[in-house]
Amino acid sequence: MSEFYGTGDEQQGIETIHRALDLGVTFLDTADMYGPFTNERLVGKAIAGRRDEVQLATKFGNQRAEDGTRLGINGRPEYVRAACDASLQRLGVDHIDLYYQHRVDKTVPIEETVGAMAELVEAGKVRHLGLSEASAANIRKAHGTHPITALQTEYSLFTRDLEDEVLPTIRELGIGLVPYSPLGRGLLTGAITDEASLAEGDSRRTAYFPRFQGEALDTNLSLVARIREIADAKGCTPGQLALAWVLAQGDDVAPIPGTKRVKYLEENAAAAEVRLTDDDLAALQRAVPRESVAGARYGDMSSIDA
Repeated sequence: MSEFYGTGDEQQGIETIHRALDLGVTFLDTADMYGPFTNERLVGKAIAGRRDEVQLATKFGNQRAEDGTRLGINGRPEYVRAACDASLQRLGVDHIDLYYQHRVDKTVPIEETVGAMAELVEAGKVRHLGLSEASAANIRKAHGTHPITALQTEYSLFTRDLEDEVLPTIRELGIGLVPYSPLGRGLLTGAITDEASLAEGDSRRTAYFPRFQGEALDTNLSLVARIREIADAKGCTPGQLALAWVLAQGDDVAPIPGTKRVKYLEENAAAAEVRLTDDDLAALQRAVPRESVAGARYGDMSSIDA
């Protein structure tokens, strides 16, 4: 709603969040770096007067200046405390339900970062702790310092690498999974037909997202065409089928599809009604073998903890 996916519109964003709440969506996810800072303010405006309807999640760690300059990943305890206070102010709330470390700071032991996050729980500023894009080893270290409630990481029909180590680890520890980009940054909706279907200024047109470039995009769109065939047979959209697949991975999985428009919000919410049989899941596995997706999920994977 605030950055990365073309031009944002604050009022449209607020209307979309209000519609989400009216539909019974209760889990809202933001981060201080979106905008930067503007998305937390937008979410704060949208939930004013409706705070008790929301499980509110935000994140810290991808440090940015007011002008948008990226200052790096910061997991130092003093920054954790300052970032939380700033987020609370922007959101206009007295507590955050789920507070994530957005990216692991490889220069700071994760026990120190999570220790500072645990202090926020003790102070009543935060209810639950989360990690984003953390490795299995760091998840274990973090969980040993303070219980981790949720791991947010990319997971979709197009991104399944966490199934090897991370997913078994969090299930062993009783940590929930919050898949971001469950629609493959829009690829899995079928709305993207070529690069020209992305607006000028959309970050997906840059080399930062290799799956949207050249031959990789052509390959991936051919996979989406297979998904569309299965969706048509199910009487749903490709995006709904892709979300239903994520939801079918377990009761401990709560995807966060992003959108800035009511139309797509309503489509996404209806995916919860799509029931997939074992045959459907097998058909999707055949249509989109894990190794068939072309391109890395980021052009620069250095910020991903591995």
